[in-house]
Order: sequence, then structure tokens, then C-alpha cells
Amino acid sequence: MTSGICAGRVVVVTGAGRGLGRAHALAYAAEGASVVVNDLGVGLDGTGGTEGPAQRVADEIRALGGQAVAHHGDITTTDGAASLVTTALDSFGRLDTLVNNAGFLRDRMLVNLDEDDWDAVMSVHLKGHFLPMRHALAHWRAEAKAGRTPRARVVNTASGAGLLGSVGQGNYAAAKAGIVALTLVAAAETARYGVQVNAIAPAARTRMTETAFAKAMAAPEDGGFDAMAPENVSPIVVWLGSDACAGVTGRVFEAEAGRITVMEGWRPGPTADKGARWTPAEAGRTALALLAEAEPPQPVYGAR
Repeated sequence: MTSGICAGRVVVVTGAGRGLGRAHALAYAAEGASVVVNDLGVGLDGTGGTEGPAQRVADEIRALGGQAVAHHGDITTTDGAASLVTTALDSFGRLDTLVNNAGFLRDRMLVNLDEDDWDAVMSVHLKGHFLPMRHALAHWRAEAKAGRTPRARVVNTASGAGLLGSVGQGNYAAAKAGIVALTLVAAAETARYGVQVNAIAPAARTRMTETAFAKAMAAPEDGGFDAMAPENVSPIVVWLGSDACAGVTGRVFEAEAGRITVMEGWRPGPTADKGARWTPAEAGRTALALLAEAEPPQPVYGAR
């Protein structure tokens, strides 16, 4: 059942040709939004590329009675990211919501992680969030300064790997942690322009997870609730991209199956203040005493 919560809004979704991005694009369209469907159509490791995935999702939305256009630009380049905004304005006359979702994996243990694999994952995830957001925010700031303050929304895609760490995914985890910090900065910097910026940390069956976590991600054979279906994540993403979430910004939500969790980040814990410089031995004794009072850290994914 739909409510039209995004009726009249124009939404850009990156990496929307498959998986979570496709689910988000379809969910926004079902709630009345016009959608720019961005995807390069690359392989799981970011190589290759075809216009097919983005075009198929745009066609699917239109076949269901919605409005959508495909966008095939590379969002890790200035021209490609800027053209997201241009495409939305040229096609639908406005831009209201940006969903940054594009990404791929090149998993390696740190001792085997090549520089190229580090750079590629950093580029698509972290730079691929920064550049679309930078151009969308510039547009919204100009609108606000012209007296047309928007009700704009950005939904970024972090990960549990970025919040807790993940063995074998040092590049991916670092990029996703960077996205969380970028979200907090963007939320603080752009509130004056009518922009709200939040992030999700999703868990769902996608090309990036269905092989690495095949058993956990498998659909139920008995036809019961498919906990890992990407469509389970989209409702919170749609809400965060709508007018209905007014006042919610700088937050990270974990979304998995039927569960939504507000993630609480770094906060000051136990502390001690000598009022003067510690010696190394004193600092060590004090640190151990503070750790004894502190909450234990969550385990890193995949740690043994």
C-alpha cells in the first residue's frame, strides 16, 4: 500500500540499476516521485559497464505508470556528478532528494590489498558520495539564496562495516566510515539552506553480499518473510527523502529485515583529568582503569 509520501518530489538515486538502488528507485516512484536512475552498469568489482541496468529500471518505472529517466554518468567525476543535477532539472524542473548508493567491492586482507583496489573503492564510495552531494548542495544553496528555500534531503549509504569494522574489507570499511563523518559535516553545514542529510547502514541481499554471505542472505524456501530482500530497506530511505522527516538530520539508521535502529556514534565515556601532564606509566594505569569502567566494544565483523 502506498501513501504518496513523495508526490511531486524529484529524486536522484545513484547505483540504481540493481539491488538496493533499484529497490529504492522503485519505492520512490511508487510513492509519487519522479526518479533519475543513475547506474554505470559495472561489474561487482567496478570493471566494465553497460547502460542496460539503469535503462531497464527507468523503463520498469514508466511501465508501472511512474516517471523516470536513466542517467549513465560516472558519479566519481565532476562532470558526471554535475550532470545528475542537470538531468533532474532538465527532465523534471527541480531536484528534491539525492540518494547516494553506488558502490562495489574489492575485498582483500590488508597485507594483500593493492593500492589500486584501495583507490577504486575509496573513489566509488567516498568520492562517489562527495561529488553528487557537492553539486546538489550547491544547487540548493543557490535556491535558498534566491529566496526559494528548499525542503531538500540527502540519504547516504554507510555500512555496518564502517561502524564496526569488517575483516577483509579494510578499504570498504574505511570508505563507509568516511561517509558517516561526511554525513555529519554536511548536515551541520547545510541546515541553513533547508537541507537535511542522513545516512543508512543497510543489510540486504545484493551482488555484494549474496556470494560472501550466501547462507545468511538466501531467500526462504518456504515462502515466508524474506528478511534479506533489499525492498525491506527502502521504506526508511523513502521516508528520509520525503517532507515527512522534517527536523531529522545528522542521523545514521541501521536497516535490516523488519528492524530499524538509530545508531549512536562516538560519545565521551569514562574520563580522568590529572590537571597536569601524565607520565607514560601513569597514563597506562589510568587508561586501564578507565577501560574497566567503559562499555566493551562491539566485535568487528568476521573477527575470530
